[in-house]
Order: sequence, then structure tokens, then C-alpha cells
Amino acid sequence: MEKIKIAIVGATGYTGSELFRILYNHPDVSIVAMTSNSQAGKSFADVQKQFSGIPAPVLIPHDEVQQYHPDVVFLALPHGISMKYVQQWQEAAFKIIDLSGDFRLSAPEVYTRWYHKEHCFPEGFRHAVYGLPELHREAIKTTKLVANPGCFTSTSILGLAPLMAHQVVVPQSIIIDGKTGVTGAGAQAKPNTHFPVVNENFTAYGIKNHRHTIEIEEQSSFLYQKEVRVQFTPHLLPVDRGILATIYARPLSGTSQAALQDLYREFYKNDSFVRVVNTLPTLKGVRGTNFCDIYVDFDERTGNILVFAALDNLVKGAAGVAVQNMNLLSGLPETTGLLSLPLQP
Repeated sequence: MEKIKIAIVGATGYTGSELFRILYNHPDVSIVAMTSNSQAGKSFADVQKQFSGIPAPVLIPHDEVQQYHPDVVFLALPHGISMKYVQQWQEAAFKIIDLSGDFRLSAPEVYTRWYHKEHCFPEGFRHAVYGLPELHREAIKTTKLVANPGCFTSTSILGLAPLMAHQVVVPQSIIIDGKTGVTGAGAQAKPNTHFPVVNENFTAYGIKNHRHTIEIEEQSSFLYQKEVRVQFTPHLLPVDRGILATIYARPLSGTSQAALQDLYREFYKNDSFVRVVNTLPTLKGVRGTNFCDIYVDFDERTGNILVFAALDNLVKGAAGVAVQNMNLLSGLPETTGLLSLPLQP
């Protein structure tokens, strides 16, 4: 089989570097181009020194990608930037997996309301498929534009999906308490991500209006077939990677932990990367992997369903699920190149 030619646009950020780390050992791909407008002409290993001695293309400007005739392009660029390249390459032969938020939502006006930015390519929303394979596997296989999901959203949606699909909770009762490592904020330093601020500290941010809220609501509403509203609050942990979401919901009728565990195991029985576990999940339990670990319980005292979901924000929350989507686009087994085991301790 001829290898799939891959380009990584925006290769020097956390997500782009993680894509290279995963794809380097993928048996069916060849990385033909890696880009960085600010570092063009430099060796990728000189910019990301953890890859010293590892063969990799010299970095090129984004606009030169088409010269290398890739089959699949990963756009690891910030929101507001990716859309311009999707528009520029709309007639290109290659398929695009966009890791930004530019095409994740239902319509350009929804994007503008939550991202506070006008969209330059509204036509793209008609063709983009939301890239969470556990929900949209068949549609992903046939699209040319995959809108890779956000990391908080993947954790939350996967944690909620069985409850939504079977309509077993009050749709307005959902509270999501999400906690993330600092890499979720990207490689560029920000006032709230400097070491003295993050170290030995713990803080909430983006309360009431974090842009991942609408993404969670839209996908949950798709499953529930009715409007779902969630109270989502993210928190910043003093760790480098990982997300843990604690989800609370009120059941519509009586339930039990055993019934909920059966529901979750049945829902995810054909999904290789969602593990319904018997103990509370941890960040180190999924570190460096494409797994999402989920534990579900019921509190008889309060009458609430409790769901705990954990994943690595740079893998199942970004680069790993992007490779999972590439496998689907390319007709490969979904798990190809992704069966790494957790790094613990």
C-alpha cells in the first residue's frame, strides 16, 4: 500500500509537535511537509529539541504546502487563522483536519457569538463534519473537512453521550466541572499560564461564557434530540497535560450504579478508545494515550448521577483524535498508530 502523504501546518506548537510524535511511528503515513511561518527554513528538531536526531522535514511557510501534494493536511493553527487556509484550499485535492474551533459549531453566526470574530468562510460549515468518531464515525469517512473537537468538549461529550442518547437525565440539569493542564492554553505564554502563577495554584476561568460550552451543548442536543443547556466551568491545574471532568446530572426516573454502568458499557462496546472503568479515572491513567476513561455512579442520597471522565488533552483531546480521524478518512483501521500505553508514573 502506498503511504499516505501528510502535511502538518503549524508544526511547532504543542498540538503540531504531538502530531509529529504520533505520526512518526504510524506505519501507513509519510510526513512530506511541516510548516511554520515564523520558523521557516529551520530544522524542526532545532525548534523542538526533544526530537533531536529524528529525521523530519525542514519547516516551510504555510502557503507552500500544496507544492508537496499531500493527501491529508492537519491544520494545527489558532482559531481565526485556520478558516483562511480552509478557504484558500477549498478546491485542493487533499483532505483537511482542522484542529482549531473554526468549523466545530453549527453556523457562522453561532461562531461569531461565542468566538467574538467574524467568519471569513461561512460556506465551510455546510461541508465540515464534527470530528468525534464515537458520534460521527460514518460521516467522517466521507468528508473532506473534519472539524476536530476541543479537549474539554471531548471529555465532556464522551462523559455525557450515553445519558444524552438514551434521554435518561433532565436536559437542563447538567453541571460540568472541568480541570485541565496548562498545555490546553497553547504554547504561547499568557499572563495566567506563567510558572509563578500556575505553580502551587488552582483557579477557575472563563466562567459562564467559555467557548467550549456551546460545543458541548450542540453535540449533546444532537444526541438528546432536544435543546440541552449545561453549566460548564473550566479550571487550570498546575500540571502540564490532562483533563478531568466531573459531571453532575439529575435522572428523569429511578436508576442505579449497576444500570448506569451497563448503559455506558453497551454504548461504548465498539469504541476502542473509550474505557468504561471500575475506579475513578486519573490523569496519569491516560497520559500519552488516545484513551478516554469514564467512571459513572449514582448517589442515592442526593439523587444525582455522577460521571468522571479523563483524557490527555494533547492526544485524545487534540492530536490523537485527529490521527483517529485521518485513519477513518483513509480507510485504515481506526486504531492504527494509536495504541500507545499510559505513561505512569
